[in-house]
Amino acid sequence: MNLSRQTIVNISSPEVNVPAPSYFDLPEKVLQFGTGVLLRGLPDYFIDKANKQGIFNGRVVVVKSTRGGDSDAFAQQDGMFTLCVRGIENGETISENIVNASISRMLSARFDWAKVLECAQNPAMEIIVSNTTEVGIELVLEDIRATPPGSFPGKLLAFLLARYKAFNGSADKGMVIIPTELITDNGAKLKKICQQLAVFNDLPANFMTWLDQHNHFCNSLVDRIVPGKLPAAEQQEMEKTTGYKDSLMIKSEVYRLWAIESNSERVKKILSFREADAGVVIAPDINVFRELKLRLLNGSHTFTCGLSFLAGFSTVKEAMGNPAFNQFISALMLQEIAPAITGDNLSLEMAKDFALKVLDRYRNPHIDHQWISITMQYSSKMKLRNIPVLLKHYERNGTVPELMAAGFAAHLLFMRCTQDNDQLYYGNSFGRKYLVNDDHAAWYAEKWTRLEAADLVREVLSDAAFWDADLASLPGFAEAVTGYLQQLLEQGAAPLIEKFQSDSMIA
Repeated sequence: MNLSRQTIVNISSPEVNVPAPSYFDLPEKVLQFGTGVLLRGLPDYFIDKANKQGIFNGRVVVVKSTRGGDSDAFAQQDGMFTLCVRGIENGETISENIVNASISRMLSARFDWAKVLECAQNPAMEIIVSNTTEVGIELVLEDIRATPPGSFPGKLLAFLLARYKAFNGSADKGMVIIPTELITDNGAKLKKICQQLAVFNDLPANFMTWLDQHNHFCNSLVDRIVPGKLPAAEQQEMEKTTGYKDSLMIKSEVYRLWAIESNSERVKKILSFREADAGVVIAPDINVFRELKLRLLNGSHTFTCGLSFLAGFSTVKEAMGNPAFNQFISALMLQEIAPAITGDNLSLEMAKDFALKVLDRYRNPHIDHQWISITMQYSSKMKLRNIPVLLKHYERNGTVPELMAAGFAAHLLFMRCTQDNDQLYYGNSFGRKYLVNDDHAAWYAEKWTRLEAADLVREVLSDAAFWDADLASLPGFAEAVTGYLQQLLEQGAAPLIEKFQSDSMIA
């Protein structure tokens, strides 16, 4: 049995959450640019959950801009797909199978552009969501009357112009526009591009006013790991359990966050799906959520990826299964990073609460996150994510953060590399060759060819042009990094991690 609107009534498995027949009669309220698994696993998840609770009562029209993909599958399954939620939350194992029916139909921007513009005439349409990758939010000077325009902002502006004309510039028919692309201030940047493009297309002044005053471009931050399709064996097992086949079935972790920046009561009213799940947060300033994610989740990854990889761990979940590493990264987050990032809008309690949730995510047995992937552009990540935290720690304490120092030492050792015949840079750890995928690999390679450990540490740390700070001037930091680097060179990473545990340096 294949998943479809006709067969949904035959699904009797208690393992599956299915929509009621009345769900399919809900009006279309959302226009979604993008078909990727992140949109299906996060915004569409929240909308589906709210619909099933009778809160939002609206469906999603998906606009597909790329060629190929799952268009036929969406048509055959009436837009439905199964989301398998797997992971740990508050120490408890979570396993849910949800048939998501939030998508009413999929339209191709290339072949169905007239139908996309027809959606602008729908008075119930209120929200536009996008995830077109970071490259999607760029200014392309083009004619928005093309069928269709090439860029996402061009398509968006064409839709808004059609909306303006359909309702004679009515103030209450402006849209709530929420890009989820992973760039800072994505909503503000998208609005500015649309305004520039409107000027380029010589659009009427009244439209420009309506665009500016009656459409809400909201900055947003999304956070959920959605690996996508299930492995073949797991897919087959799910089909046996549920009693149906679903070629669009995807998996996600339990944790979910969609932080949307707005202080508008109209926006809050329109985004009523927020009432269905605490993972949707609407706030006047979402920088606190960005800081938490950047420093505790991304930052802890960066401080430990080299150390864990050199210790022989391939994935995050494998490392978390090691008691010594588990204790190391927990202490790093709770004892060193969390206290350093607190401020007027971010309490220590908030930081520690977020850190505990991140640790649950790291322990998720259903997600295979490769450490070597996390090391990509290692040096830039270290600079952007972690050096500000290191400096804040010193401002407040003036002492060496030992776990950060060990993480930095492992970073230096991981970056010990040489250029191969393919012009790429490779490192070697106990006979295991690995790619150093970093734009600054040559910079590190040159230093390793001519410097001993202590001199290398001093020269790297003192390069203020590289780090935007003279890290060698931080009291005791260079000495600590040198000491840990020597231990890594002599004994390896795994013994160093265990030594932290045995010496009771971490609680």
